[in-house]
Amino acid sequence: MLGAVLRTSGLRLLAGRSAVIGRSAVPVPQSLVATRWQCSKPEGEKTKTQGHTLKIPGHRPTDFEKKILIWGGRFKSESDIPELVSYEMVDAAKSKVRVKFSVLMMLLTIMGCITMVISGKQAAKQQESLSKINLEKKARLKAEEEK
Repeated sequence: MLGAVLRTSGLRLLAGRSAVIGRSAVPVPQSLVATRWQCSKPEGEKTKTQGHTLKIPGHRPTDFEKKILIWGGRFKSESDIPELVSYEMVDAAKSKVRVKFSVLMMLLTIMGCITMVISGKQAAKQQESLSKINLEKKARLKAEEEK
């Protein structure tokens, strides 16, 4: 019971194998002995070290990656690019180019939509519609078949 009281009071680490009550030591059951819950590894065990870090410049960029490094704004010309670069540098340049390309595609999509709206309004002013064009085409094909 004393072990349970010590555990609930936050004094887990003070609860030993026996508790002193008055002048005699009362043994505490093993199930009530406080354990260190915050430490899950034995002290002698070492953590794994990572073998190869990618920050070491050791990646030889291809011609396309050199163009990406230039487009990404990392270097001004192809002659400025060193022979070996880090993979993080190439990856960051790829991310920048990917963002630039997606923004360009969004702008082109918006421009295309605006162009289609303008051309549709102009066609409506001239009384042109897809159904009218299709009927004229079918009539022309039917006249060609009769000849």
